[in-house]
Amino acid sequence: MHSAAAFGDDATRVMSTADSPPDALAVALRRASNGDEHAFRLLYRAIQPGLLRYLRVITGADAEDVASEAWLQVARDLTSFRGELDGFRGWVTTIARNRAMDHLRHLRRQPVTDGPFEELAERPGSCDTEQSVVDAMSTDGALALIAKLPRDQAEAVLLRVVVGLDAKGAAQVLGKRPGAVRTAAHRGLRKLAELLKQEGVTLLRPSALKDMR
Repeated sequence: MHSAAAFGDDATRVMSTADSPPDALAVALRRASNGDEHAFRLLYRAIQPGLLRYLRVITGADAEDVASEAWLQVARDLTSFRGELDGFRGWVTTIARNRAMDHLRHLRRQPVTDGPFEELAERPGSCDTEQSVVDAMSTDGALALIAKLPRDQAEAVLLRVVVGLDAKGAAQVLGKRPGAVRTAAHRGLRKLAELLKQEGVTLLRPSALKDMR
């Protein structure tokens, strides 16, 4: 039904779900399920940026390839999906995470000189604007800092804040309890605040941690 090439270059520009009203995306989901390629592109544009940031922390430079494989599977299996927009976002993320885990297992079977998490952690992290940790998530420096967190915390923060899943949706992706995801995300944001403070950047809004509980 779809191919990665069909999305076009304009589909790769950075957008967030805030750029498309939830109601419009819900309509797009229904239409995409019926084979509407334009509607599918709208969903892709809304979800891809956060998904790609999540995958960059897990798979490093291979994130775009992994994301492409995930979206091809989504396009192939879309008619079998049953649920609303939030469920769709979680479903796509689960597919992408499974692809990422397969990719990492494949890399472990081959002699390599670097690893995604380790590689990202060595990249310089910088931020020169006094915004919140949540706002800084879109920068390469912030992703490098997230990569320094324990993996459970890094994934929880990315799924909750970057991908935009609620605790229940993130828990389904990770196979954990919602409470465990909230705790991991809360601890991850606390740790990020410490790392940013070490770099001389004060950008954590008090409400950011409260919202993640």
